[in-house]
Formats: sequence, C-alpha cells, structure tokens
Amino acid sequence: VTDLITTMATKAVVGRGLREAGAALKHASGLEVFTRHRPKMAFLNQKPFQTNDTFIAPTASVIGNVTNWDESSVWYNAVVRADSGFPITIGFLSNVQEGAVVTTLSCAKGAVNSDPLKSAGSHTNATGEGVVAAGGEVGKVLDTGFPPVTHIGHYCSIGSGSVLVSCRVDDFCDVGDKCTILEGAWVESHVILEPGSVVPPYTRIPSGGRWGGNPIKFLGELGDGAKDGIKKKAEGRGVMAKEHAVEFLPVGSTYLHLEDLEREGKTAIQG
Repeated sequence: VTDLITTMATKAVVGRGLREAGAALKHASGLEVFTRHRPKMAFLNQKPFQTNDTFIAPTASVIGNVTNWDESSVWYNAVVRADSGFPITIGFLSNVQEGAVVTTLSCAKGAVNSDPLKSAGSHTNATGEGVVAAGGEVGKVLDTGFPPVTHIGHYCSIGSGSVLVSCRVDDFCDVGDKCTILEGAWVESHVILEPGSVVPPYTRIPSGGRWGGNPIKFLGELGDGAKDGIKKKAEGRGVMAKEHAVEFLPVGSTYLHLEDLEREGKTAIQG
C-alpha cells in the first residue's frame, strides 16, 4: 500500500511539473491560449431553460434539466448540475453565487421500501422523469417518498461556495456563504442561514428564523427589517446581474479575445 501511495504521489508531482513546464514554454514563445467554455450544456436530450433576462456567467456551468426563471442569475464558477433525471428550479430574482454547487441525487438508499406506490408495480415519479419500480430495483425517490429534485424559490440568495443537494428552499431565503443543505431538507420561507451552516438530511427549517451552526440550530426570530433585507439583497444581485449581462454576449465573447490576439500578431491555440 505504501509503494502504491508513493507511486501515485510521484506521478502527481511529475505530471504537475510537466504541465507547468509546458505552460511556461508556451508563454516564453509568445503563444497564447484561449478557451471555449460552454456555460450551458444539454445532457441526455435535456437542456437548461432560461428567460431572456436570466444571467448565466461565462465561467458558470448549467447542465441538464435546469429551469432559470426571470431575472435569476448563476454567477462565476458556480455549477448547477441536473444530470440524474430530476430537475433543478431557480426562481424569480434568485441567485446562485460564485463557486456554489447545486445538484440532485440519482436515487436514495432503500427508496423502494419507502415508495407509497410500490405495490402498484412500475410507475413514473411526480416529475414525470424516470421510473420507480417495485421489487428489488432501486427507485428514484427520497426516503420521504418524494423525488430528489432541487427547488430554489423566488428572491433567494445562495451564498458563495454553498452546496445544495436534492433539497427545497422556499421563497425569500438568504443562504450564507459555504452553507451545506443536504438531501430531503426543507428550508421554509423568510429564513436566514448564517455562513458555514450545515442542514442535515431530511431536516425542516421553519419559517421566520435565523439559523446557524453545524449541525444547524435556531438563533432567533427575524424582524421585519431582516425579512425586507432578504428581498433587497436578491434585488441588488438582480441589478448587478443586468450590468454583467450587458458586457457578456449570449453567443459568447471568445472571438473578441481571439481577434485581440491576432491584432497583436500572436499565435493562439484553443485550450
């Protein structure tokens, strides 16, 4: 085992050294590298839906069965990945901030036994995606019997570096930076989660409170000012998203970078 670990570590170090040496040689020769990252990607014939005023940052990744409603935004390096046959919804004027990850489970352990319709044989789940089968197969539902979709309501802010997995976040919620909300959890409306909070699986967070910690615990009731602040924060992100959208062309702006390099007389390759 020790030899295997040593070999893997050596390969990692050597590989990194070769990559950095290659990059240094390209830079020294004047060769420039440009990228063609795709912010939106279809998966298994399901492609993201967005309205005309949705902003998806050029370095974000929105994949599969994702619905982005009016004035919603997905920011730089965020990943919204619905590739398990179950949808993700991002509501009106809601935002998924930098580096956040929103995804869904493919299925749940012991889901067949918790399926209330298991005696009826095979049937589609509530979203119309996939099949829940009676018998020995694993059904695509949570332990609660509901499908593992991810729902983000209206006027919600999902903080930078947060992770959401097959959960529900109702309207007017402020999820702080680096929060984790796990499968089956339900955050009701007008809730603030302090940064770094962890909501365990199948936990219900009642409406109207401030919560924080790992595991999460109640910190106090929200006043009217705090509740109004949730909406104002989402609206502020919406204004910022419009400003960024003006600078980002829907068809992409890679060709502008390439034209600049060509005007400078530099040779460019796609990275």
